Amino acid sequence: MAVLTLVLGTPFVLGDHPVRWESGSALPRIVTGDPVESATPTTEDPGVSPPSSTAPQPSGTDALQVAKPWKKGMPQWGVQFYWEEEKDKRSDTFIEKQARKHAEYLIGLGANSVSVSFPFFTEGRTSNVLTAGAKTPSPERLQRVLKVFKDAGFRTTLRPIMDEAALNPPAGWRGNIEPASRSAWFTSYEGFLTPYLKAAERAEATTFVIATELNSMEGDPGWAALVASAEKTFSGEVAYDANWDNYVSGRINMPVSHLGVDAYFPVKVADTAPVQTLVDGWNDWLDKKAKGPLPNITISETGIGAMNGAYHAPGDFYTKNAVNPKVQANWYKAACQVVQERKMQGVYWWSIWFDDDPNDAPDDKVASRLDFAGRPLTEKAIKSCFNSAYAGPGTQTTN
Repeated sequence: MAVLTLVLGTPFVLGDHPVRWESGSALPRIVTGDPVESATPTTEDPGVSPPSSTAPQPSGTDALQVAKPWKKGMPQWGVQFYWEEEKDKRSDTFIEKQARKHAEYLIGLGANSVSVSFPFFTEGRTSNVLTAGAKTPSPERLQRVLKVFKDAGFRTTLRPIMDEAALNPPAGWRGNIEPASRSAWFTSYEGFLTPYLKAAERAEATTFVIATELNSMEGDPGWAALVASAEKTFSGEVAYDANWDNYVSGRINMPVSHLGVDAYFPVKVADTAPVQTLVDGWNDWLDKKAKGPLPNITISETGIGAMNGAYHAPGDFYTKNAVNPKVQANWYKAACQVVQERKMQGVYWWSIWFDDDPNDAPDDKVASRLDFAGRPLTEKAIKSCFNSAYAGPGTQTTN
């Protein structure tokens, strides 16, 4: 209790990683060096056939459908969903209806892409064991949700992300794990991932993110065999999402087909800074890696708190300064402008909690300041971004 009080009561000073609402815790084969609860495993049969929906299925004019379904070469205008299973484990009918509610909301924003992030668990920074836990959705349930989005015309991504509860954050986080045996770690990780890769294949997902923000594990020879195994199971794009610090400071050596970047870098400006000043901050950060167009890069995750002081620590989940919706909206405007001007593949906003109603305004007494659904200024910025004339990275060839 003392530790919990200390962690939750102390404003988090953002260092080399974002703190997000995750379980209460705080590349051709691409080598990107130049521009261009102690958990209990679930028992899920990886060979189950595709689930048939038990929720009412609309037809005709009532059917959910993206106005312009994503095709290769188009920008990815997306949102990250984070899904933890609740203690009462809502019914399959509920989760399908919930997915439809989210799809309807996203269609209203003009989105064409969805990424579903979900937690898996480890026992500590040096642990070799990676498992599903009580809060990890089963492969079959994730498949049901992906199918709803796919049927509505969205580009879909499945994205497991290591929960940090056992890592003693903020000092310990997923980016500085050091398994006692890396070979055992990769064996365990492959065992966990395979049923989810099969679910993504059955759901016809476009992308499977093999890992997210694992700074200390990047470049390990073990990835080659793991990615090769994943590609035998999943026929879509296998990606890796790097953390913002490692992206600009070094060579991201991962044997995957695509690189995304989780962007939570600080910009030391006042809350009243105009959008162009924030654009300059984004470009200053990206220029540390490469100047000019970045057509091979996706902003796989970005967001910011709707509060005073957020530009100094965009990924800070714990702090709850005075609410300032304009700070969040202007950050979104700036990020969108940079994605378009630098011909990037797109952007995914963090995040919407899967069990939430996106049409409700956030309760700022308890909700994360990073929540954007139900904040009119931010929603207006997203709609403007997603409905822009930007045709995507395929409109030019500069690398």
